[in-house]
Amino acid sequence: MLEQMDFDRNPHIGIFARANDEIVFLRKNLGKRIKSRISKALNVRKIVEMSIAESSIIGSLLAINSHGAVISNTADDESIRILEEEGFKVLILEDRHNAAGNNILVNDSGALVHPDIRKSNLKKIEKVLGVPVKTGTIAGLKTVGMAAVVTNKGLLCHPKVEEKERDILEKTFKLDVMVGTVNHGAPLIGSGIIANSHGAIIGSLTTGIEMNRIEEALGFL
Repeated sequence: MLEQMDFDRNPHIGIFARANDEIVFLRKNLGKRIKSRISKALNVRKIVEMSIAESSIIGSLLAINSHGAVISNTADDESIRILEEEGFKVLILEDRHNAAGNNILVNDSGALVHPDIRKSNLKKIEKVLGVPVKTGTIAGLKTVGMAAVVTNKGLLCHPKVEEKERDILEKTFKLDVMVGTVNHGAPLIGSGIIANSHGAIIGSLTTGIEMNRIEEALGFL
């Protein structure tokens, strides 16, 4: 199921939430109706409102799959406690490139991470997320978590992805790679979509053509 919306008139909704197939971590202070629509579209058992060090950009600072969570080292004790209470193993990413959501693209099969993240952290990420980790870029961009969106059913990425990058994506996630845009031409897919295997929330500026591409790429057709 696809649902279009914005958060307080901001269509870049992907930076404010992070989801897997069971749960959505969502920025605070959104209305009941918005939360109900999110829950229905993504068919999750729970929505958890949180901030990370008083910041609302959950999607940029947090990466999750079914096994674990990686969070920026700016995280406060409260946000770490929330993740642990929901059953996640948690890695606090001590790295110069610590915006975990921006820098890690992950599903339950694999993870692609920013190529400049310290090698000592790669094994830690692999352990907490329970999947093989590779480093790479998408369309030459190192912020792979914003350049694409991946679920256990599909992968949509920046339209300028290179052939070599595409091969790495397909091997890492064991999915076919499709390209597209969101919010009327924005190539940073992760900034405008919150998705899991059941559905997707898409920024309000997204066109019908873009929505059709998103549906196909994420396996909803």
